[in-house]
Formats: sequence, C-alpha cells, structure tokens
Amino acid sequence: MADRRVAVVTGASSGISEAIAGRLTEAGYRVFGASRRQPGGGVEHIAMDVNDDESVRAGVASVLATAGRIDVLVNNAGYLCAGAVEEIPLADAKAQFETNYFGVLRATLAVLPAMRERGTGHVITVSSLAGLVPVPFWDHYNASKFAVEGLMETLRHEVRPFGIQVALVEPGSIKTPFYAKPQVPAMDPARTRSP
Repeated sequence: MADRRVAVVTGASSGISEAIAGRLTEAGYRVFGASRRQPGGGVEHIAMDVNDDESVRAGVASVLATAGRIDVLVNNAGYLCAGAVEEIPLADAKAQFETNYFGVLRATLAVLPAMRERGTGHVITVSSLAGLVPVPFWDHYNASKFAVEGLMETLRHEVRPFGIQVALVEPGSIKTPFYAKPQVPAMDPARTRSP
C-alpha cells in the first residue's frame, strides 16, 4: 500500500470529476476528492475551495501528510456562467475566472513543489472545446478556458525538466449537471441591448 499512487481530483463531488475519481479508484489509485461537498464511491474527501488560497494549501498539505505524496492532480473544478458579454456583470465575469482559471492555478502551484522534489508527477487539467472554439453566449467561460489552455501549454515546457508531465483534456458538451443548469446572473436592465 505504501507505493500506491495518489491522485487529487478537484470538484470531485459531481459530473466529470466524480467519474474521473471513480475510474482512478478502480485503477488502484488512492484518490482524494477535493471539493466543498463529500464525494462518493470510496474517494477520500478533503474539503477544498479552489477559490481560497488557504483552503487549497491546507487541502494539499493534508494529502501530503496522510499519503506522503501526490502523483496526479486532476484540475476539474469549475462552472459555467452563461450570457452575452454586455449582459454579464463584471463581478460575475471575475468570479468565472476566479474558479476556472485561478482555481486551476492555485491547485497546480500547491502540488508542484512536492512533485518536483520527487522528480515525477502528472498535472491533468480539464479544459474545454470552448477553449479552442468559442461558443456564443458563453463569453467569459470561453475566455477562462482559453486562458487555461495558454497556462498549461506554457507550464508543460517549464516543468518537463523536473519529470512532471502536463496534459489538457478538451471535452465538448457532456450530459452532466454542469451543462444542464448553467449559472445565469441577474441582468442589469441598463446594460441590455434594445432589439
């Protein structure tokens, strides 16, 4: 059991992350589901909010203290705020980036020192086809995923010499609660366009 590979999956309480955590468990990994809610399926829960620096640091430190290593990080916590550019309040646009971009960055920065020390590791980030081909009315989601693409493509070159591999997964629309109920912010009537 001491050499059992360890994975951390963000957003593991639902959707694609829950499925990934389950498959990794079936493949023999010790899986820590990083989320605000308890994941199921034999996944060990660590309370983590990717929007909070201290929460991420504490969550990763907890895994390292418990398991002694992190072999794989799967970044998949995120959400979709739907609406046209002119209709989305700036606060909602910032919130989209806080989770979808800075959440990925926080989790990645938290695991890299331990991976570098061991000379091995995998950072797998679930981006989106919308990070390559924008979807109308998903403006800030598209932009956040374009940013994630650039971040991970750059990181791949920077950490390769340390034995760390970086991969992007770019799914299209998948029938999960994520797409079934996108967050639609309250529109500001002063900012909406006339027909």
